[in-house]
Amino acid sequence: MPLEIERKFLLPEYPEHLIREGQLVVRSEHAIDQTYLALHEDQELRVRRIEDIRTGEIHYTHTFKRGFGLSREEVEVSISEGLYTQITGIHQAVPLTKRRVTAEWNQLTVEIDVYDQIDFIVLEVEFGSEEEARAFVPPAWFGPDISTDKRYSNKKVWGDLQRTKKET
Repeated sequence: MPLEIERKFLLPEYPEHLIREGQLVVRSEHAIDQTYLALHEDQELRVRRIEDIRTGEIHYTHTFKRGFGLSREEVEVSISEGLYTQITGIHQAVPLTKRRVTAEWNQLTVEIDVYDQIDFIVLEVEFGSEEEARAFVPPAWFGPDISTDKRYSNKKVWGDLQRTKKET
């Protein structure tokens, strides 16, 4: 099973000034609706609706992940709009929504997630190995490393949204 090796950082603010200065070059922007279908200990099953903000093109994915921290096993496949609609219609959950900006910084690809329902921004950097991930020294503007902080995991935030929905 393929491994996803990444570090995550809690951005104190969206790096608009770095984009204006050309230090951070935006490659794409997507609107993502993310719904978890099953969560068990270190495993998750989710679906996503992903819309390219520039072109309006939409695609759908189904993902299985296992693990926590720097390295996780991940299998992601494309699914049809019909299957996505059926799954989310039956599940009746509130999707976690965010805008993902993929950009180049200092010869690295970074992904910045700006969440809609909560007030935080996360920056992710993927690596080819755990050694490379551990050796990476982030700049101060990345903010604190939250790679192993479960309070900021998407599945935790999504779970909080579901509890809030039930209370209203």
